[in-house]
Amino acid sequence: MDRYLIMSYHTAEDCKLAVKSFLKFHASFFTHFDWGCKDNDHHAYAIVEADSHEQALMAVPPLFREKAKAIRLVHFTADMFPSLMRDKTEGEEHI
Repeated sequence: MDRYLIMSYHTAEDCKLAVKSFLKFHASFFTHFDWGCKDNDHHAYAIVEADSHEQALMAVPPLFREKAKAIRLVHFTADMFPSLMRDKTEGEEHI
């Protein structure tokens, strides 16, 4: 399974509706989400394990799923890119 960052957008006006929807949709999973609302960033964020983007988005209630985004996360380590550790004067490599 891969790890995905879920970002579920809602408007300031829909803040209470979003929280209520998340609670009713999957109450035990509600605590996995962090909310940016108190900083005027109206998104719910979570990191989930899933087999696909589509499966990851199933963590979001249907009412907000269309505006949600799932981003597959990859953990890089320095030893994966030994050439980046050397001093380069020419163009940089693409990951």
